Amino acid sequence: MTEQQPYELVERFDAFEIRNYPQHVLVEVITRGPFVQAGNVAFQPLVSYISGRNLDRKKFAMTAPVIQTPNDTDDEHRVAFVLPAGVKPTDVPTPVDGYVTTRIVPEHRVAAVRFGGGWNEEKFKSEGAKLKAAVMARGLEIDGDVYYARFDPPWKPGFLKHNEALIDLK
Repeated sequence: MTEQQPYELVERFDAFEIRNYPQHVLVEVITRGPFVQAGNVAFQPLVSYISGRNLDRKKFAMTAPVIQTPNDTDDEHRVAFVLPAGVKPTDVPTPVDGYVTTRIVPEHRVAAVRFGGGWNEEKFKSEGAKLKAAVMARGLEIDGDVYYARFDPPWKPGFLKHNEALIDLK
């Protein structure tokens, strides 16, 4: 089974839950194109990196989720793999390809909502908008924009897929 990014559940509400994520390392690519296409285009360079296309030829196990963050423009997206738990920042090799980067994400708190279904932009944006509204209705302070997590391979039927919308909290 694919390792999933660990977190600590802090509190559960009707519409979302609050989680604490430990420090972790992301491998990411910024790509252009429509929402779903951007995720697909970024996938191969990210897989190549964890398969050893880095200066140390070090391999990493695939983990879930794949994280996608829309940038300021609708056609630009940051797509990232989370490296396995326990990977130290000092153990992360430099990417060979200039468009692949690594980034240390400090421990942080998020609001998250799970939802099922296929990967389409409308569904992700709708769930993200509902999450943001629910978080604001609770009086919690948001730190940034909504981003999305996909947990399943593309060949899994949509009705079985596990997705999430997340937003960082202050």
